[in-house]
Amino acid sequence: MPETSRQMHLGVFVLGTGNHIAGWRYPGAADSFQSLEVIQRIARTAERGLFDLLFLGDGLSANINDHPSFACRFEPVTMLSALAVTTTHLGLGATMSTTYCEPYQVARFFASLDHLSGGRAAWNAVTTSGPNAAANFGREHPRHGDRYEIAEEFVDVVRGLWDCWDDGAILADREGGRYFDSSKVRPLEHKGRHFQVKGPMNIGRTPQGRPVILQAGSSEPGQRLAARTADAIFSVTQDLDESRAFRTGFHDRLAGFGRRPEEVAILPGVMPVIGRTREEARAVLNRLQSFVGETDALAMLGYRLGTDMSAYPLDGPVPDLPLPDTSHGFARALLAKARREKMTLRDLYNLTAAARGHWVICGTPADIADTLEEWFISGACDGFNILPPYFHGAFEDFVDLVVPELQRRGLYRREYRGRTLRDHLGLERPASALFAAG
Repeated sequence: MPETSRQMHLGVFVLGTGNHIAGWRYPGAADSFQSLEVIQRIARTAERGLFDLLFLGDGLSANINDHPSFACRFEPVTMLSALAVTTTHLGLGATMSTTYCEPYQVARFFASLDHLSGGRAAWNAVTTSGPNAAANFGREHPRHGDRYEIAEEFVDVVRGLWDCWDDGAILADREGGRYFDSSKVRPLEHKGRHFQVKGPMNIGRTPQGRPVILQAGSSEPGQRLAARTADAIFSVTQDLDESRAFRTGFHDRLAGFGRRPEEVAILPGVMPVIGRTREEARAVLNRLQSFVGETDALAMLGYRLGTDMSAYPLDGPVPDLPLPDTSHGFARALLAKARREKMTLRDLYNLTAAARGHWVICGTPADIADTLEEWFISGACDGFNILPPYFHGAFEDFVDLVVPELQRRGLYRREYRGRTLRDHLGLERPASALFAAG
């Protein structure tokens, strides 16, 4: 079948122990997020599946009662630097915090990764929703609104540092004895409320011009920041109509910043549970859910809702809770689904244990492809951030069984048509704003 003019984008969200809270217990599953071999195999599978992006989240504290891969994992930029050597096309995205890092460091890390990978780096700019990291930095955790005020300035500084070098600034002219064209390197001279950064950064302009910026905030300030600065956003959803409305509203926000819808890919997170038959798929999901402990599941749900849920009856209704000061997106999606489907607290914690608050679909490869096609064609998204419940089998099933089905329907590429992540996402390589303004 010929490809449609609009092609689906796919990323894979990697947690070494699986996205399901107990995925590591599935027979044959990987059980470590501290294994280079595990991550390399996932990256090879993603590249074989022609994925746009492999994504590593991050956190800055450890709670051994949390998801195993949250409590014990590699620093993600270090990990992606290793993958840059063993992959050729796959985009490499990682989280770094705007609350607990410095703009100069973040700009330098991702510029380095973009050079090492030949133009495949992406920074997920997060404000760090949970307060536990604060004690590791000797700070008070800022409130939600303050975190986004800091993030607005932080992202501007990072982009400014990437723009301090223009293309062609490095001459390395042996005959003339000039290494740099000084007219193409400028300081940033940023003096703001939260940051004072002189610049320039000590690394030249990157292959992508600027690494891709990812964001996942769905609160009002989160969406505003994404509409102004992001190239792709990871959304949280449990409902087709909600996702379609979110995308329409986000496009309206883009227009307010003079941007076009095709400049930002919206990728909801989805956990596909796949079987050769529907009965087999349901058996896989039931097996995974049988591993879930009540304490672990309630802890995960409490983290998403920003409330200790242990005081509420499990078989009673989900309480009417306000949006927390942590993450709005997960809480909003989960509470809306609970109200819509009249779920008990036990129903909701089972859902949260399965995909950490993301959407779960279960069925045959054709069933999975049908659902993804419906969402994509109806305008609910531009692709998906795939969250395999465990590695490697669940992800390899998606690549080997669902990807060919999407290709047969003309919805997904059959080959990479460029080398950079911006190529995969259909994004232009930006010129340096500092030099364009000058």
